[in-house]
Amino acid sequence: MLIEKNELWENNNKVTLTSYLLDYTDEIGIQKRPSIIICPGGGYLFASDREAEPIAMKFAGEGYNTFVLRYNVYNEEGQNSNNTSKVNKETKYPNPLFDLAKAMLVVRKNAEKWSVDKDKIFVCGFSAGGHLAASLGVHWQDRLLREKFNVDNEIFKPNGLILGYPVLDYLTMMEVVNEKDDEWLIDFWKTSNNALFGEKNPSVNYLGELSPVKFVTDKTPPTFLWHTASDGLVTARNSLNFAAELSKKGVPYELHIFEKGDHGLALCDKVTAKYDCQINLEVKSWFDMALTWLKNIHFS
Repeated sequence: MLIEKNELWENNNKVTLTSYLLDYTDEIGIQKRPSIIICPGGGYLFASDREAEPIAMKFAGEGYNTFVLRYNVYNEEGQNSNNTSKVNKETKYPNPLFDLAKAMLVVRKNAEKWSVDKDKIFVCGFSAGGHLAASLGVHWQDRLLREKFNVDNEIFKPNGLILGYPVLDYLTMMEVVNEKDDEWLIDFWKTSNNALFGEKNPSVNYLGELSPVKFVTDKTPPTFLWHTASDGLVTARNSLNFAAELSKKGVPYELHIFEKGDHGLALCDKVTAKYDCQINLEVKSWFDMALTWLKNIHFS
């Protein structure tokens, strides 16, 4: 395996794409591999390590070339830093979308060199990373990206999306947060909103503008979604609402809502668990379900 980390922008060393490329051997004989770009979560405040390399290694073990995108996040020093002077003002939308679009462009342009099947490039995102992945899924054809990169929009289109406990509907999130009246939850979402929207209390119109659920069309890629009904941070209504829109537009999708499980489960096992509550043997099956879905997409 060849592992390389590359900076995506000349003027921003915080945005990187780490590639995990499987070796070619005559014995195996696979010339081009399906590939997955992984977007960790973290509320746009940090990028979760638990949803980065372990996910890449898991998919690599199933024959995929994988890429971990470290997109613009608000706290440059990571999740546990208290240094509020080290904030990244490049987190405001659409900069993270530009990061992912650039990653897709780089992977497709290097497809021959990296033994990537450029017609089988998927994006997998968790939580805020799921929001980012879905944003590319619904906006890949927009003028915004064409004018930014001066290339044909088709290069940005994922061949499929895998979304784990994603944020897809900010209007629903606002409703839920207001209903719960939880001081910690309110503070978290205000901080996260400040990172992505550039303000703690965005207007209803602004919340709608950054909600992928509002922009689903028949051009949205096939999507695999999984969530837990008991997720206390990102309500499962995000995935339910997105799936409903996919259904209306005739986009193939698969949706799994597990009854119990906390937010941020990642692989649901000891590999990615910081706390015991992040080990969930029932929800762990999402990965095998996603693999089956991917293989169906490959051969459809």
